[in-house]
Amino acid sequence: MTREAALDPAREARSFRPARWLPGAHLQTLWSRVLRRGPRVEFRRETWETPDADLLELDWVDGPGSSPILLGLHGLEGCSTSLYMQGLMHRARSRGWRGLALNFRSCAAPPGRPRGEWRMNRGERLYHSGETSDLDWVVGRLIEREPDLDLRLVGVSLGGNVLLKWLGERDAAVPPQVRAAAAISAPFDLGACARHLESGLGPLYMRFFLASLKRKSLDFAERYPGRIDPAAVRAARTFRQIDDAATGPIHGFADADDYYARSSSLSYLSRIRVPTLLINARDDPFEPREVLALAEERASDLVRCAFTERGGHVGWVVGPPWAARSWGEDLAVDWLARAGALVQRTSGL
Repeated sequence: MTREAALDPAREARSFRPARWLPGAHLQTLWSRVLRRGPRVEFRRETWETPDADLLELDWVDGPGSSPILLGLHGLEGCSTSLYMQGLMHRARSRGWRGLALNFRSCAAPPGRPRGEWRMNRGERLYHSGETSDLDWVVGRLIEREPDLDLRLVGVSLGGNVLLKWLGERDAAVPPQVRAAAAISAPFDLGACARHLESGLGPLYMRFFLASLKRKSLDFAERYPGRIDPAAVRAARTFRQIDDAATGPIHGFADADDYYARSSSLSYLSRIRVPTLLINARDDPFEPREVLALAEERASDLVRCAFTERGGHVGWVVGPPWAARSWGEDLAVDWLARAGALVQRTSGL
């Protein structure tokens, strides 16, 4: 990819063509979760105690001490071992960067245990699509440890929403050590995405996520009796129902609508003051096309959009079956490298 294409990602998006052997949004989406093969990275784990006496698990890919850090945020019910996170961290290592995967509360896989298991946190909250205080604290602590840090941020799906909301919240106060950001398949409007998934094949996707969300919510209900209604959690069949029953009351929202309104990144895009790339597919089964049009309208001048016609959710599979890779991850990391370097040169950092 040329420098010009990386800094003009819309042009690159117009030329994207998915692998012929994996047609359709659903197969592209499925590849990213279960069919994918490729390099894996070995992590070094650090456990940090948060200001509210909870624990955050951070997984490092070590590299040269002065190299940039790629800080990655995973999606709903993901973790550092999710296949797309492995792909991003592998790309960071290949560039000679350090990689850091932030596991949201209740999401970290215990070391040596299979993907799909997790270690529950000990605090009175879990994580959600609009929870940005942990990201803010982690960025601040990284900068305290390394004042000359060169930090590039990437978020996938839910992690992309968290990242974009944080950038908008901080506005011009984002630390200068944050050079560039990229969000992959971010759900800009949580309410619209929740409604979209109630039709077509959406219930099949929701069933996958609801299984673990219910288990975590019921664990929370057992540890903190009276905070949520276990019967309502067990009865939930949609994201709206689980958000009404668990996400909302656990995290101080009146209901699912209040949660969606206050947590969606769409209303924060105009306030982003860091070079940021949005990578989405218009055939994403998790997000209606009209939401992408709104994101383009509301994005600040420092936000670039790479919206493809095809690609699915966290898909964008290209190459032959024996050497398939994610075009979206390629574009995201190339953008972070070139846009971040440009910021560094123009700012004199």
